[in-house]
Amino acid sequence: MRSPAVLPIQVYNQISDRGLSRLPADRYRVGKDVADPVAILLRSADLHKTAIPASVRAIARAGAGTNNIPVEAMNARGVPVFNAPGANANAVKELVLAGMLMAARQIAPALRFVDGLDPKTPDLDARVEDGKKHYAGIELAGRTLGVIGLGKIGCLVADAAIKLGMHVLGHDPDITVDAAWSLPSQVKRAGSVNEVLKSAHFVTLHVPLVAATRHLLGKANIGHLRSDAVLLNFSRDGVVDDAAVRAALDAHKLGAYVCDFPSAEILGHPGVIALPHLGASTREAEENCAVMVVDQLREYLEHGNVVNAVNFPQVTMARESGYRVAIANANVPNMVGQISTAMAQAGLNIHNMVNKSRGEMAYTLVDVDSPVADAVLADIAGIHGVLAVRYLPVKAG
Repeated sequence: MRSPAVLPIQVYNQISDRGLSRLPADRYRVGKDVADPVAILLRSADLHKTAIPASVRAIARAGAGTNNIPVEAMNARGVPVFNAPGANANAVKELVLAGMLMAARQIAPALRFVDGLDPKTPDLDARVEDGKKHYAGIELAGRTLGVIGLGKIGCLVADAAIKLGMHVLGHDPDITVDAAWSLPSQVKRAGSVNEVLKSAHFVTLHVPLVAATRHLLGKANIGHLRSDAVLLNFSRDGVVDDAAVRAALDAHKLGAYVCDFPSAEILGHPGVIALPHLGASTREAEENCAVMVVDQLREYLEHGNVVNAVNFPQVTMARESGYRVAIANANVPNMVGQISTAMAQAGLNIHNMVNKSRGEMAYTLVDVDSPVADAVLADIAGIHGVLAVRYLPVKAG
């Protein structure tokens, strides 16, 4: 419950030095083999196959998706899982545009044709001129792009498509207020996924992989697409049913599939352009993600503030006292009352308190005017429904 003077953080994968440099050596010990880490910092490593130490108080992923992290198990332990939404948005947007252009202009097969030419052939120019007629494409301007998922990436893709002269049709039943404000006014709203599929020449997916979005595009609805449509998936692997895509391509009911997730089902198919998960693979995106998530991790470890956790409510409270207690608990009645009572019985005056909930999880920050004894922390930890308690004395400089 009381943090050590120097906090050990275990790092998986290669994290940008620009982000790691924001963890001062006098407060943090960072490495791949640190003992009893209080936090884990990672990118794509699969924590489902790893025993996460009991000492871990937070997990931070330098990226958007968290399907490589056992979030539900962390909920039961009161451990927030942080991510970096939007930090890689520009990189993904640019790759989506590249994917549309590759499909529209038949760039992949044209490249294969050129690679197969013999540079020593005497009629090289004639072969090039004769071959190019097989790779005539279309222009994006005037076509309709359907965007399913209007978060940061979806909004950026929509805006870029409009600037290229495209019409944009968008669908997102869970659009946030911030996303709605940033969405270009020219985007036409679609009432359903199927409406997008029926109307668009290009369809791009930008949704997280959760139970409700697994195989969001599959055999039940892929038939709504135009026979010459281009489907793009730069969100998550399981959002699209690859078997259904292959069947649609084989039946000439889909023009092309462009994705960032190669699989055995689609590899080698002439209608598929598959990239090796390059969405966030730019120096800028990696740096942005690392900086964003490290800053969020420090705020939590030093002050208890929660920003961009996928399983906790967003809770921030300015420091007005040198003694702070952070409590993760089940979202059940009378929890705040029991916490307040435990502190009052110990003679502690509550200076400020914030409590918020998100689904089954709740989180409470309490600033008090005097030091908190271990016995009081133990009493709070013993309250039924309390998952984790941390004592954060003295404002970090």
